[in-house]
Amino acid sequence: MALRTKNPNRQKTEAIESIKNDVKASSAFIFTEYRGLKVEQITELRKKLRENACTYKVVRNNFARIAFEDADIKDVDSWLTGPTALAMIEEDANLAAKTLFEYAKDAPALVIKGAVVDGEIYDAKQIEAFSKLPGKKDLIAMFMSTVNATTSKFVRTLQAIVDKGGAQGAAPAEAKAEAPASEEKAADTPAEQPAESAPEAAPEA
Repeated sequence: MALRTKNPNRQKTEAIESIKNDVKASSAFIFTEYRGLKVEQITELRKKLRENACTYKVVRNNFARIAFEDADIKDVDSWLTGPTALAMIEEDANLAAKTLFEYAKDAPALVIKGAVVDGEIYDAKQIEAFSKLPGKKDLIAMFMSTVNATTSKFVRTLQAIVDKGGAQGAAPAEAKAEAPASEEKAADTPAEQPAESAPEAAPEA
């Protein structure tokens, strides 16, 4: 009975297409070398990255090179050497970079080579600096906090103006209310009597 063997060319094509699809679906890629990492460590890292909408995938360098060339992403050949795993990011590259560098502190076998973020090339040092910046969620939270603080201050200022205007507006009203009373009092007071005329001078003798 003849044994069925898989077509190696078909396997290669499927592997390349799979990487191509991942590249198209991702907004950023971080290239790593996983030599020396244990299977359970890679599994743990994958789980951590998955929480940040990131897939960690071990790839063959030749297949990955073809996929990136097809996507017109250049200058990544130098990172496609040795045992390579790609962090393929759908959303926030910052969070994925943070996760990788934090994990590398306890697992120095993990090496971050470089990254492509929104079509721009970054080396390992640049990505490390990038990982220390606030993520999108943090920036949005900071922005909303600033907006809320500004809005609250604006409302308080408006209220102060309204309160101040109300106090000033009361004075004319009170003055108007007092005016009729004053006029009424004046009307009740009798007019002064005219002074008596001085006696006429006696005629001269």
